Amino acid sequence: MSRPFAVLLLLIATAIWGLAFVAQKAAMAHMGPLTFSGTRFLLGGVALLPFALVELRRKAVRPSQFSPRLWLQIAVLCTAFFAGSILQQYGLAQTSVTNSGFLTALYVLFVPLIAFAVIRAKPHPIIYLGAPLALVGIFYLNGGRLEAFNFGDMLVVTSALFWGGHVFMLGLLSRQTGLPVVLSAITFISVGLVCLVLAFGFEVPDVADIAAGWVQILYVGLMSTALAFTLQAIAQQHVPAANAAIVLSAESLFAALGGALLLGERLPAVGYAGAALIFFAIILVEAVPALRQRRGAAA
Repeated sequence: MSRPFAVLLLLIATAIWGLAFVAQKAAMAHMGPLTFSGTRFLLGGVALLPFALVELRRKAVRPSQFSPRLWLQIAVLCTAFFAGSILQQYGLAQTSVTNSGFLTALYVLFVPLIAFAVIRAKPHPIIYLGAPLALVGIFYLNGGRLEAFNFGDMLVVTSALFWGGHVFMLGLLSRQTGLPVVLSAITFISVGLVCLVLAFGFEVPDVADIAAGWVQILYVGLMSTALAFTLQAIAQQHVPAANAAIVLSAESLFAALGGALLLGERLPAVGYAGAALIFFAIILVEAVPALRQRRGAAA
């Protein structure tokens, strides 16, 4: 797969996630965060299971052949995904979609830090310009302000740290195994089961409440979970984690576009400047290394 096509897959994933913020917020009117997360992840995992089995058969690999080290790394991936999604979902119940969209994007800064701390990977120098530009763009996209910072916002900031770990681990394992769909299915089914077990301990899951939020569960389960996260896993085989994080920061942009299309919301004047900065940051981190590589090859 070419790198530009991989970047396109990441952008498609961010568009799906941008619309999912509204659905995730709306679902909280019907059920608790653990119940919603458990049902969406199990739905996404079950939908991916046939494709995961095909991928295993095509690669002639069986899960029993996975080394203990690989299973440990998958456990770390699942833990980061669980913590990031649950903290974000609890935060969304207590803060605005605007705040959540901006604060979640802090993982743009966390990914290169995690990569350096774990494997001493130094990102391309352009990342140090692209990441702050993307964050400023997201801030302007949200009107150049944050509403009153509360405990829900703190939960979302903490979730961003775990999302950064998830982006890093997903890229590492996708390249290492060549099994992006299998990794996604394992993550969704295991995290979904854990969420539902916890839901019966901390919430009161009710079939009627789940049925009332079936539209949100269907969209987030099949599109945001099964499709978008799998596109991310496939694409991150070909895009470095730090670069992928900046591309994924366009999630806030698509959230704003979704609000305009579905809810009749309009961007403030400064929001268009923010949108331009986000796209400039994405083009910057993808174009500069490619141009330098071409010049080196020509020389």
